[in-house]
Amino acid sequence: MNEHVTSNHRKQKVLFPDMLDDYIDQENPVRFIDAFVDSLNLEKLAFKHALPSETGRPSYDPSDLLKLYVHGYLNQVRSSRKLERECHRNLEVMWLMKKLAPDHKTITDFRKDNVDCIKPVFKEFVYLCRSLDLYGAQLVAIDGSKFKAVNSKSNNLNEKTVALRLKQTEEKIAEYLKELDSNDANDSEEDETGQYDELKEKISQLEEKKQQYEHIQGQMKASGQREVSLVDPDSRLMRVDSQRLEVGYNIQTSVDAKQHLIVDYDVINISTDHHQLTKDALAAKETLGVDELDVLSDKGFYVEKDVSDCEDNGIRVFMPIPAVFSPYKSVGVPAPEFYSDKFFYNATKDVYVCPVGVELPFWKLGGRDGGLKGRLYRTAFCSCCCVRSKCTRNRRGRYMFRGEFDGAVDRLRARLKTPEGKEKCRLRRTIVEHPFGTIKRAFNQGYLLLKGLRKVRGEVGFTMLAYNMRRALNILGVGTLMSLMKA
Repeated sequence: MNEHVTSNHRKQKVLFPDMLDDYIDQENPVRFIDAFVDSLNLEKLAFKHALPSETGRPSYDPSDLLKLYVHGYLNQVRSSRKLERECHRNLEVMWLMKKLAPDHKTITDFRKDNVDCIKPVFKEFVYLCRSLDLYGAQLVAIDGSKFKAVNSKSNNLNEKTVALRLKQTEEKIAEYLKELDSNDANDSEEDETGQYDELKEKISQLEEKKQQYEHIQGQMKASGQREVSLVDPDSRLMRVDSQRLEVGYNIQTSVDAKQHLIVDYDVINISTDHHQLTKDALAAKETLGVDELDVLSDKGFYVEKDVSDCEDNGIRVFMPIPAVFSPYKSVGVPAPEFYSDKFFYNATKDVYVCPVGVELPFWKLGGRDGGLKGRLYRTAFCSCCCVRSKCTRNRRGRYMFRGEFDGAVDRLRARLKTPEGKEKCRLRRTIVEHPFGTIKRAFNQGYLLLKGLRKVRGEVGFTMLAYNMRRALNILGVGTLMSLMKA
């Protein structure tokens, strides 16, 4: 008795189904991809060749190529050459493309020519999910993550590395020239023509490198740039974690708390998240179409003006306030118990109260570096205070500066002390880290294939669309999602 499952012989005749549609079951995601893309108005979304030209060779329908890319990103196939192979061997792709098999050049040109149209497609899917009540539209978490660019660290140069490489190149040229002079002075009858030509070729190559480094050096001085990437000019050297640096882009996402679906995204080539809070929060609020929104973020986004601007636009921010580790240099506070965060502001009386209970009334209007305006508070009691040596070394006494945005910061600090604030800050990581973990680990899309900020935005758009689509399919299922979409 044979204990193994038997198979058919390879030369045995087999009757396959008559139609390609019979191979694709009703719960296959390609059926939803087909229905979703067919529901889009590609002409309105400005896709190239959405309207066929009256003359010339017929072009591929952009809806077919869009379906191919959405399926590819949904199944971790992003390369145009791999997508070309899928058209010949993958039954799902054959069904989706109706057996069309464009070459890799056509496939990659579609993505390159339509990078600006991908975000509108992403937003159309967000609007669809909103209509299906998959977005809570009340609480959104914002964060950024670094994605590796098509540029190695050795091809990323700053002023110091350019100067060092220029010096090394000049030294190498001088070394080869000295070797040439030594060969000229040599009276040996041996044929050294080959060695001479080899040295000349090396010097010529080094001269080209020298000119390249001099050009980069001049370009950096003229533009004020601190670094230059040779392969992808828009990419920048960024800190990935406490120990690693990579050349890449900073991907910003806004994630809804209800089902962890991405609301909006952006791509920047700035390493830090400073000054991104207002921009990201307003974009999320506009996409969700709400008047008020609660936003969570980490302290990397903390900028006092952004906190105030969000509050002015109906956005309540919940984020940790960075601790004050050092006093202001102009004040010279020697003891931590007298740092500025230990002074209490009484809004009713418009005075500061110091740790020993003395009030500092308004003194005059003032400002700080960076153009920040505010009010200064001080008291004459400092001259006879018994703990003055712990509080300040300033001979004129201690003064407090209240910036124009400190009111919003005080309200943020009060929110963080409430049970609601503590719970929301605890939830932040579980909401916003979910998509990044899925994209980088499950989708293996933590690195980029395209070069340039504009093209990278389009590529990231496909990734974000694929994540949202996979999430919606997992929650509702293909059949339910399609029936709800049609309804």
